[in-house]
Amino acid sequence: MHSKIITKVFGLLLMVYSISLVPPVIISIIYRDGAFLAFSSVMMGVFLLGLFLWYPIRNHKQDLKIRDGFLVVVMFWTVLGLVGALPFYIEKEVPLTLTDAIFESFSGLTTTGATVLMGLDELPHAILWYRQQLQWMGGMGIIVLAVAILPMLGIGGMQLYRAETPGPMKDTKIAPRISETAKSLWYLYLGLTLACAIGYWMAGMSWFDAFAHSFSTVAIGGFSTHDASIGYFNSTSVEMVAILFMFLSGINFALHFSAFRHLSVSPYRWDPEFRAYTGLLVLATLVVTLYLYVHDVYPTLEESFRYGAFQTVSLATTTGFANADFSVWPVFIPVLLIMLSFIGGSAGSTAGGMKMIRFVLLFKQGTREIKGLLHPNAIMPVKLHGKPIPEKVMTAVWGFFSVYAFTFAILMLTIMALGVDQVTAFSAIAAMMNNLGPGLGEVAANYQSMSDPVKWVLTFAMLLGRLEIFTLLVLFTAAFWRK
Repeated sequence: MHSKIITKVFGLLLMVYSISLVPPVIISIIYRDGAFLAFSSVMMGVFLLGLFLWYPIRNHKQDLKIRDGFLVVVMFWTVLGLVGALPFYIEKEVPLTLTDAIFESFSGLTTTGATVLMGLDELPHAILWYRQQLQWMGGMGIIVLAVAILPMLGIGGMQLYRAETPGPMKDTKIAPRISETAKSLWYLYLGLTLACAIGYWMAGMSWFDAFAHSFSTVAIGGFSTHDASIGYFNSTSVEMVAILFMFLSGINFALHFSAFRHLSVSPYRWDPEFRAYTGLLVLATLVVTLYLYVHDVYPTLEESFRYGAFQTVSLATTTGFANADFSVWPVFIPVLLIMLSFIGGSAGSTAGGMKMIRFVLLFKQGTREIKGLLHPNAIMPVKLHGKPIPEKVMTAVWGFFSVYAFTFAILMLTIMALGVDQVTAFSAIAAMMNNLGPGLGEVAANYQSMSDPVKWVLTFAMLLGRLEIFTLLVLFTAAFWRK
């Protein structure tokens, strides 16, 4: 391990985070909501801590190695989750214990969207903005943002990018240099956020709600400034904007970049992951809509489509917004929607879940095995878009799926041992590892009723899901620490 360069990066990232607290401070001044002291004190404290770590070794130059990248990512997300809890804990208007504040902070940063807060409509505007901003930062990953400036400071960033970016094929870059890749991703992310905010504002939201909800929509986070979530607005126009941008944010950002650069829809049309992603959403929407209508949950087909389409896209993309209480629908639908969250969005998107590309590859692998029974001597490589997939990638996909399933089972049994019933345990761990947010049973509304030990397990599950398991679990292996 290169302790000096890790400390230098760590200090830089803390200072970058402290700057992100400027908007909540400004919001607090504008609305005079009394949260100024909480945010300003945390901002100064975190900045000084980062400066203290960075300044003594500011001239030290060295490339990060792969192990360093993993360690920095996990350390930073862990410490940032803890530091991010301070405004929640310090602000007197937010009645949270330290455990609850940490849970809320990690939920925001990992774009999970699970909450322990109630009475959102009465909270200070600065706190509401901060919750949404946490999700926006976590959506693309604050480390990818920092990677764009690290090379200018003499620090290579590829190791951080590989550890941070979701998806099974992390070496694919949309620009020759990693710094240009990170910048391109953030330009797309920022542009999509602005477009979403304008869409919400035109649909009738106030500017505050429009920007706040655009943060959590594009980040596929699901936090809202109201207890009733998107249902608070009771607006078909607002829901249509949300569906559009949830769908767009669940697509690989490299596809968006390619389509924008060539001013063509061809990259979408020919991408197998996009076609599978779109096809699954359409099929699931039709199934949920018809089921709601046939079982008289809503009196008309139009209403069934309105609520069915919104909840399907919201949960399948792991956003977690709500325009209705889906947990009280016929049990088939809630379970179906939770199962869809295991698939999630595309690799390279802000969505959670195991990613559509992995399921496409697993399906193709299964098809190959069946064909292999009929033609045992044939060589049949798994192909994607006409190109054979390396066996190394297929092995990694199967490995990820196996570790995911095993980890899921262990975590579910753990919280069941802590007194959580089976339905709540299954949906809660699914919601955490898939970065979905809402669950079933006791956690259908929020997670306030869970005990502190359960909340710590769920917080760990959030981090596992955000870092796609391996990035975090690799630190628990003896080989990682062996010289």
